[in-house]
Amino acid sequence: MAASGIDADSEALDDRVVPFGVPDLDVRGRVVRLGASLGTVLARHGYPEPVSRVLGEAAALTVLLGTALKFEGRFQLQTKSDGPISLMVVDFTAPDSYRAMAHFDQGRLDEAIAAGALATGDLLGEGHLAMTVDQGSQATRYQGVVTLSRQSLEEAAHQYFRQSEQIPSRIRLAVGSIVTGSGRQWRAGGLIAQFMPHSPDRLRAADLHPGDAPEGHALLSRNDADPDGVADDAWAEARSLVATVEDHELLDPMLESERLLYRLFHERGAHVFEPALVHEACRCSRERVLGMLRGFPPQDRSAMIADDGRLGVTCEFCSRRYSFSPAEVEEGLAAGV
Repeated sequence: MAASGIDADSEALDDRVVPFGVPDLDVRGRVVRLGASLGTVLARHGYPEPVSRVLGEAAALTVLLGTALKFEGRFQLQTKSDGPISLMVVDFTAPDSYRAMAHFDQGRLDEAIAAGALATGDLLGEGHLAMTVDQGSQATRYQGVVTLSRQSLEEAAHQYFRQSEQIPSRIRLAVGSIVTGSGRQWRAGGLIAQFMPHSPDRLRAADLHPGDAPEGHALLSRNDADPDGVADDAWAEARSLVATVEDHELLDPMLESERLLYRLFHERGAHVFEPALVHEACRCSRERVLGMLRGFPPQDRSAMIADDGRLGVTCEFCSRRYSFSPAEVEEGLAAGV
């Protein structure tokens, strides 16, 4: 979609997550809009348009899920696959920052463009998608893995929730660009709705981890004929409403997230909560890179010394370049750093 005449007020609607609840349907969720932050991430690397689009989807999905964290920690989405886009990593650091990067094969991407095979599933191919929740120690680390078989990221996310026996969930993602006074700007949007009834006769005991489930919450009675394994009219209605959300509604900078939620759920009475702002930020630092170098075997560090006599490392997320003398690295090892 394209639009013009973007003003300062519309920019305030970007890089923002709006939580919501629909009590009549026992649904909770969030809407995310990424604008300038996503543009910064993609422009930094100069990715081709198809790669930017898929990475934008991954960023929107990661922010949707990462903002559910109720503790200081990280949520990471990573894909490894055999398509033209062989790797994507999006890190969300609670409560409000993310970074993203991708690896791709230009020759295979050119072939895909020529063949018109530009769907997300075509560009990722077959492999796996991993979602990791990390609270800072190995004991509190959780990872779920989904097989990628040329499906969309929406479909992969639904599969993740189904196989992990988490809360019944529906996700919509969209990525596109708009025309502004300074040129074309990338945008991404996403919506997640999750079914969380409180009525005891609609629940069965089960452990839920991770996600939006409050402590002690339980899963619904299963129905294997339903795509989410749940038989409940309220969830069927909510799921159908989410399916009606169109890409332009998630991308239009003039359409507030609150207005979109009103369109969807006004007959049921959606409650909107305090929005949260997000931004792009890399976790790299000179100290972190030094620590990484000191973890390599001596022969590997020697092989990394360039013609200028220094060890150079470029961060794959933010493209920042770090340069160290061999003595600087070895001094830290001698001091036990």
